[in-house]
Parts: sequence; structure tokens; C-alpha cells
Amino acid sequence: MPFHVETAFIIDGTLYTLLVFSLVTWTLIFFKVWQFAKNNYYNKRYSIAFWDAKDLQSAEQLPSEQCRGPKARIAKCGFSWLTELKDPVAAASLKFRGAPQDLLEQALRKQTQEEQRRMESGLTMLASIGSTAPFVGLFGTVMGIMNAMHDISASGSASLDVVAGPIGDALIATAIGIAVAVPAVLAYNFFIRRAKHHRASLEHFVDGFLHIAFGEKTTKE
Repeated sequence: MPFHVETAFIIDGTLYTLLVFSLVTWTLIFFKVWQFAKNNYYNKRYSIAFWDAKDLQSAEQLPSEQCRGPKARIAKCGFSWLTELKDPVAAASLKFRGAPQDLLEQALRKQTQEEQRRMESGLTMLASIGSTAPFVGLFGTVMGIMNAMHDISASGSASLDVVAGPIGDALIATAIGIAVAVPAVLAYNFFIRRAKHHRASLEHFVDGFLHIAFGEKTTKE
């Protein structure tokens, strides 16, 4: 009797765990879809405004409603760095020791990594759920079969009608585990690909910013 109670508790715990996995998966999917759509919209709008500006000073003074999204934050980082470089006191610090172009590139790349980290947040959870959910379901199935065998041995009958029902119920846990894992894996692969495109777009913007920043500086000199 204690074995039966403990096994049933473990099976129920397995199913509740898979339910939590499913809720987390779909929450992350909807959130990441919204996040990618929002950032793509902001990036496109800021790119158009940035490249339509006459110079970096005009780009820096763009309206705040246009300065949203990852590319706007990267540009803001670059503008702040260039402003500090013009300050004689700040420029004398170790932060500005070295070739200005290399130092600015380092600052922009660091901000790019931070933006990419934000975009990839939650994807590790999707990958983990996709890889572990089937095993959690299989664990529930094994425990369910053990529980069914215990009941069958207690009843003293091993006919097909007695065996098929409990074992069929136990297999439901594996089916649920697979059903939870499939959308998690598909979503992970989709978002990883989108994140790579996002990173490539940000790096292209950084290259353009560096070219404009030091191209203008060379022209003025």
C-alpha cells in the first residue's frame, strides 16, 4: 500500500511537471515572438532615420520616439563615447588609451553583445525543456507501468483486459512529454536562427557607424 501511494504521487508529480514545462514553453514562445517583432520594427525605423541624417550630429539629435531598439542603444553608446573623447579630462583616462577607432569598436561590440544576450534570453530554457521533457514523460511511464504491474499482481489476473488498460494509461505520460518537447525544440531552432540574423544586422550597423564616425573625423581633419 505505501508503495502504491508513493508511486501514484510520483506519477502525478511527473504530469504536473510536464504541465509546468508546457506553460513555460508557450509563455516564452509568445514573449520571444513579441520581442523579435518589436525590435525588428524599432531597428528598421531607426536605421531609416539614422542613414537619412546629414551627419552624426544630426543623427544624435533624432527625436526620442525614433531612438528605440537595439540599434538606437548601440548608436547611443557610440555617441556617448565620442562625446567623452572630446572632453580633455575624460580623454586623459586609461579608458581612452589606444587607437580611438579600436576603442570605439570595442565599446560598440560590447553593447552589441549585451543586445544579443537580451535577444537570446530564455532560449536556453526552451532547449532544456525540449531535451528533458521526453525523459520526464518516460520516467512517468515507467513508474506508471510499475504501478500497473503492482496492481495486476495484487489482483492475481493477467488477462489482456486487465493489463492493457493500466499500461495504456501509463504511456500517456510519454506522449505528453513528446507533445511538450516538440514545440520547444521547433521554437528554439526558429529563434536561434532569428537571433543570428539579428546579430548580423547589428554588426553591419556597427561597421557602418565606425565608417561614418572616423570617415567624418578624417574629412574634418
